[in-house]
Amino acid sequence: MRLIISEKANTAKKISQFLAEGPVKEGKHRSVPHQTFTWKGEETMSVGLKGHVLNLEYPEEYSNWQKVEPSELIDAEILKNVSEKGVANAVKALAKKADRVVIATDFDREGELIGVEALSLAFEANPKLMDHVERARFSALTPGEVTRAFDELVEVSRDLADAGAARQDIDLIWGATLTRWVSRATKRYGNAFLSVGRVQSPTLVLIAERERERRAFVPEPYWEIEATLRNGEPFTVRHARGRFKEEAAAKTAHENLADPAVVTEVQQRSASRPAPTPFNTTAFLTAAAGIGISPSRASRLAEDLYTDGYISYPRTDNTAYPRSLDLREVLGYLKGVEGAGPYAEKLLQGGKLSPTRGKKETTDHPPIYPTARASKGALRDDQWKVYQLVVRRFLATLSGPAKTLRTTLRFDSGGEPLVTNGTVVTEEGWLGVYPYSRRSDEELPALEEGQEVALLGAEILAKETQPPGRYGQGRLIKVMEDLGLGTKATRPGIIQNLYDRGYVHGDPLIPTETGIAVAQALKDFASEIASHEMTAELEKSMDAISEGKTSKENVVDTSRDILRRVYQHLESSEEQFADIVRSGIKVDETLGSCPECGNNLIIRRNRKSRKRFVGCEGYPECRVTYPLPQRGDIIPLGTTCDACGAPEIKVLGKRRPWITCINMDCPKKQEAAKEKAAAENAEGGGRPSEKSEQELEKSTT
Repeated sequence: MRLIISEKANTAKKISQFLAEGPVKEGKHRSVPHQTFTWKGEETMSVGLKGHVLNLEYPEEYSNWQKVEPSELIDAEILKNVSEKGVANAVKALAKKADRVVIATDFDREGELIGVEALSLAFEANPKLMDHVERARFSALTPGEVTRAFDELVEVSRDLADAGAARQDIDLIWGATLTRWVSRATKRYGNAFLSVGRVQSPTLVLIAERERERRAFVPEPYWEIEATLRNGEPFTVRHARGRFKEEAAAKTAHENLADPAVVTEVQQRSASRPAPTPFNTTAFLTAAAGIGISPSRASRLAEDLYTDGYISYPRTDNTAYPRSLDLREVLGYLKGVEGAGPYAEKLLQGGKLSPTRGKKETTDHPPIYPTARASKGALRDDQWKVYQLVVRRFLATLSGPAKTLRTTLRFDSGGEPLVTNGTVVTEEGWLGVYPYSRRSDEELPALEEGQEVALLGAEILAKETQPPGRYGQGRLIKVMEDLGLGTKATRPGIIQNLYDRGYVHGDPLIPTETGIAVAQALKDFASEIASHEMTAELEKSMDAISEGKTSKENVVDTSRDILRRVYQHLESSEEQFADIVRSGIKVDETLGSCPECGNNLIIRRNRKSRKRFVGCEGYPECRVTYPLPQRGDIIPLGTTCDACGAPEIKVLGKRRPWITCINMDCPKKQEAAKEKAAAENAEGGGRPSEKSEQELEKSTT
């Protein structure tokens, strides 16, 4: 009997449906489902895992953060313990009945490692399987792709699995050692610990450095002149000089403007916008961020769509469709997709298909493309949004360029040059199906040289130069790729960790003072982990493992040597490091000034209940307190409520962030509560209103 091991239960079920020569019998080993069917005349069983079934951890004697020296973790033994006991027992039970096993996990480092972990359990139950292992590699959960993969079974790549295992080991060693050291140095334990990571930390440094640039930026004033002309409908023009560095010069030019303005030049230029290249992971995550879906959420949604058979494997570097991909077949089932169907039909009828190609071409997985028709009713709203993005990108890559016409109009008004530009789309091309990159048309009146137009008015606009922009999540993903930070699979999770640890908030990402302080302390005293060069070099080493050029042991031992040097630097500067970090934490925990004594109002915790509240730093002489929501990160805004003068905070919870002042007796809150109660009484016939979240927080603080 063959045993097929997949990464997830629904993947195993789909494989059984695609391969079965007859009915599929559903079964369970306790709560773990599996399928039995006939394939190539042989009884076959299919079972799905839940991702990693083994978990890396240190022995129990290393579990006490305060008693164990963090440096001991560098060379401590790393254990692999079963994390999903039910799944592990099912694999062992089914393996006892098998005489051969096929690994059908995702085809990448992580998937290969998950497959090898599952094999270790199968071998434990049935050592005879060691000589009868095969690997199915596919990029889409479609009948054709899965059937091809099982007709062309290959060997499991131990090198690829070792590369994944090396990453696991290195990230555990670095993360556990440095996180414990930093938390001990700053006396931050429990849920308040400060995490440090091999990829997370240089990414945090990038964000913090950009914030420092913004704070150090000194704005320079400048002035612009904007005028309104009319030829039929009014339209806006600006002074051709652009920015005036001297206000006096701007005033002189403004005074010179005279009615009418005369057209001095009409220039028109056609341009072509080529269609976008196929989606690889980075391009997909960047595009998803552009429509309001964070990289971590987009990754999860894409994974769901892949395992449901709607899109191809979402972790790929490839930006060129393989010749084996039947583009017409894909268009065939896209004809029925809501919103995009007519466009797919038009492409099918348009003759030869010439897809765009990006610079990156690999042989492991194709670019991300739709593999089946989905209906809006069959998917959640967020899944449908991502599916539509993938469908429309695919259609765009098969489309012609978009053509635009850019018009420049120049005028003379009292000897002062004025100018305006407008661009309109003349041929939609790929923009007809991919609206995410479309800008609004800028229509200008049809004018001729020498024509006079009325000057309706003009004004001087006082402006300032702006600091460099913060990183949005989509942009940060691209920067991380360029610098070799993380992989296509790990980058979204790394960014999410920065949010989860309270190092950043918002999008674009705004670092908290704690995040800035941790980044600065690491730069000052552990420069190796603060820079992208070291972690990028380790990424190359892991590539070398997967290519069989070096061993996992060599790479892990080299990383241990680097970590020892980092640790020595930290040990010799513990007090300075802790002072920097504690100063950042204090700023984040200071919400404003006490109205009674003028001392700082800070976030405190009740010793018994551990519930947080705002208390005066002057305690016990001053006993001013305010309640706080017990869920979500608290971000001080440095502003005060215009109704009561109390400090304002931003609360970051699972819902949309909200801003409030800390005074529960604020007139605004009282008025809002009255309005809500009145509305509920009018609607519900006088039934009592439920307590607001803030009121509940007050009663439990």
